[in-house]
Amino acid sequence: MRPLRLLVLLLVSAAPLPAAAQAPRTVAGVCGRTNWVCVSECIDAECVDKCMREGCEDALKRLKACTSKAACAPDDTACAAKSCGLTCEKSFEPAPKSPEKLVTNPCEGDKAPKGTAVPKELVGTWVLSAASIPDTDQGQAERIDVQPRSDYARALQVTPSGCFVLRTKLDDATLGRGSTLDVRAWGRLEVKDKKHLALRTQDGQAVGPVCGKQRVVPLSQGKFKGGEFTYAIEEKDSLVLTVPGATRQTFQFEREKQEAPEPQPKP
Repeated sequence: MRPLRLLVLLLVSAAPLPAAAQAPRTVAGVCGRTNWVCVSECIDAECVDKCMREGCEDALKRLKACTSKAACAPDDTACAAKSCGLTCEKSFEPAPKSPEKLVTNPCEGDKAPKGTAVPKELVGTWVLSAASIPDTDQGQAERIDVQPRSDYARALQVTPSGCFVLRTKLDDATLGRGSTLDVRAWGRLEVKDKKHLALRTQDGQAVGPVCGKQRVVPLSQGKFKGGEFTYAIEEKDSLVLTVPGATRQTFQFEREKQEAPEPQPKP
């Protein structure tokens, strides 16, 4: 009887834990938190492409084929959800039962990350205008200048207290019709000297409609890498970040211009 009893104990101990007790994990073959964590720290399109290839490229191809066959308009989320709802749900990780609360502005409030004091010239919102691709095939440091892809809109927000938000917007061209995500990473910006800075990512969220449903995907459990750069401000409105090392990959941002308020009609 003793061996049988031991077998029963082993079977019980090997039984799966309740859903609430299990740590969230990425389902293979679908787009999920692992992909969004990877995207959240990307600046160039090549990096985003690589993140999207990690496990979910085929799923997105099937989804795009379905919405294309259904002739859904790019901005028609109802059509994509109705015609390709099941295909869409299988393409993305299921939403958690208790939705994450949206963090509207990560750099405001008592819990906002604080880095070193930031020079006034660095403060503001910067929009990516150009990037470079290292010439890895030739093993040389030469770079090919390329324009950012229109479906990957990227911006870097920097505050005086040393908080930053790096955001990448993925639209229907990437995720399939009816789905868009604003993928954000935030943390501390450390200015080491007049030429060097570091982005220390602490948290993030991916926010937007997916399969016709509004999603807030937490990225707090992700493995953020952060990054170190040399920087230069050119003509006050251009920020150039360069990755140290052999490739010297370079990113150029332009200061976001505030739209002038519309003049009030005269009485």
